[in-house]
Amino acid sequence: MTPLPIFSKYRQVLSIGVQSTLAYRINFLCRSLFALVPLTATILLWRAIYAGAGGDVAGYALEQMISYYLVIAIIDALTAVNEDDWQIVADIRDGRISQFLLKPIDYLGYRLTLYFSGRLVYWLISLLPIGCFVFFYRENLQLPANPTVWSSVVLSVALTALLQFFISFSMALLAFWVLEIDTFIFILFAIEVIAGGHLFPLDILPAAILNALAWTPFPYLLYFPASIFLERTTGTELLLGLGIQIGWTLIAFGVACFVWRRGVRQYEAAGG
Repeated sequence: MTPLPIFSKYRQVLSIGVQSTLAYRINFLCRSLFALVPLTATILLWRAIYAGAGGDVAGYALEQMISYYLVIAIIDALTAVNEDDWQIVADIRDGRISQFLLKPIDYLGYRLTLYFSGRLVYWLISLLPIGCFVFFYRENLQLPANPTVWSSVVLSVALTALLQFFISFSMALLAFWVLEIDTFIFILFAIEVIAGGHLFPLDILPAAILNALAWTPFPYLLYFPASIFLERTTGTELLLGLGIQIGWTLIAFGVACFVWRRGVRQYEAAGG
């Protein structure tokens, strides 16, 4: 098959995904608005901590700490997997997965295209509330002083999106074998929130714990691109981190393909 028909096919999927996602634009707007509530509470909490500490906390000035959470909010809006895993589970449980075994379309590519369409719509809708929130705290937001940092940030955020999707895709495919996978998804989400740097910057942890986490995929889901943006990860450490992030993305992609192939065999056997 030539590249042009493939491009046209997934462009159509992207268009359908955007149109179907727009039906939930009010839900996305409300979600982005309510997401600012815990973010505001977190910033107020750190303001109180700094007022009592009277100085830096683990090498972070107050402005740097607020910048970290603002950057995390932007990266999360760009890359978070919201409903994709549940939709994959529903496709398997309801038997809709069968149509992808008969048509010349790759299910992984199909879901990845829908994921990007959903992120595009969500970002456009949440741009106003998040943009207003960031503008309100603009004096605390520290932009990279080195223009070349932006290219590393863009690369890392793109890898973050792929890594998050492949992990969620693999987890959702457990529905081929397990009737209820809600517990697995929530456990993974809890680990990602803590070990991914959503609650706090990971470099405020002891060095031994941070070094151990650096070899897992979790810091590269949020913390790592944020640390690049804040220029706390530079030089050799930056190159090593990008290498590890690329490695985990390739591993997650390989696992997703492997689980899909094994799951389809199980699905075919169960379906006769």
